[in-house]
Amino acid sequence: MAHDVTTFFLAWLQDPRRVGAITPSGDALAELITREVEPSFGPVLELGAGTGVFTHKLIEKGFQQQDLTLIEYGSEFVGVLQLCYPGARVLWMDAARLDSEAIGDSGSYGSVVSGLPLLTMPPRKVLAILSGAFRFLRPHGAFYQFTYGPRVPISMRILDRLGLRAKFVGRTMNNIPPAAVYRITRRPPCRLVVSNDSRSGALDASES
Repeated sequence: MAHDVTTFFLAWLQDPRRVGAITPSGDALAELITREVEPSFGPVLELGAGTGVFTHKLIEKGFQQQDLTLIEYGSEFVGVLQLCYPGARVLWMDAARLDSEAIGDSGSYGSVVSGLPLLTMPPRKVLAILSGAFRFLRPHGAFYQFTYGPRVPISMRILDRLGLRAKFVGRTMNNIPPAAVYRITRRPPCRLVVSNDSRSGALDASES
């Protein structure tokens, strides 16, 4: 554990915007962000796996290592993940390139768990990450994202463009710093309902 904290802190010193925090996420945040994720939903795609705090919690919940694909851009963390989780698929790559990489078939994953610091990223990169992730998510799959900020770390413009919606899952004060988790899902399709009012002849739009 001490080695993980040191590795994380040194990585933060080298590139604070990429790492996003000076210490790994704590157990309380790991519990919160994986609370709704179950093995029955299917394989998990983890973005920004870092030292594997969320990975460890997923395994505690009953996931097999072979059901986990771990994406990590920091070379200092990749070796740690490969050593600790030899059965998992560990990929050294930028999560913004998901849409152009062959990490599985469309709909291969039931959930995405993200440890990426989206608040520090430019909108174009956030858009690329979400677009790529939802390409591999099943129709009713969910993308779980944590943030240290007071609201969802994805702009409404990006959510609207991709047809997504965000729902607050919870907040934990037992993390340094305190953090909140949001569940991002596809919006239900909009359907047209023909009004019974023949005088107006109007069409009402509603979500199914």
